[in-house]
Amino acid sequence: MKEQRQRLILEIIGQQRVETQEELLRALESRGCKTTQATISRDIKELHLVKELRPDGAYQYVESTHRGGKDAADRLSKIFREGVNGCDVAQNLIVLKTMPGMASAACLALDRMEIPDMVGSLAGDDTALLIMRSSSAAEEFFHEIRQMIL
Repeated sequence: MKEQRQRLILEIIGQQRVETQEELLRALESRGCKTTQATISRDIKELHLVKELRPDGAYQYVESTHRGGKDAADRLSKIFREGVNGCDVAQNLIVLKTMPGMASAACLALDRMEIPDMVGSLAGDDTALLIMRSSSAAEEFFHEIRQMIL
């Protein structure tokens, strides 16, 4: 049921402009899928949908291209949960401490995500270095990483 509803959500936003959760709720109901706003909100988060600015100044829901979508995010999350022990940030650099042999896997997952603010990464055996475009980008991503490994 959940997978079917989420496929329908992706189909709807691919076919029409959807600006609000209420519009999405009505579109789902018009296709025979009764649900709640709270469920839609969870689906939006799980599907990594974002609101994108249209040329006319309005916003609409679209699939996020940031971080490679749901599959890549799931892989990264698993790698981090299983292999990253800690991290630290210094200016525009993030240092990851991993289980032995896991630094390359963590860097590969991050590199494939095509994170716009990440310039690149370097991996040793149990340490990875992430180079970010700015200190603020590093600080923000550092906090995301901390949430993944806690």
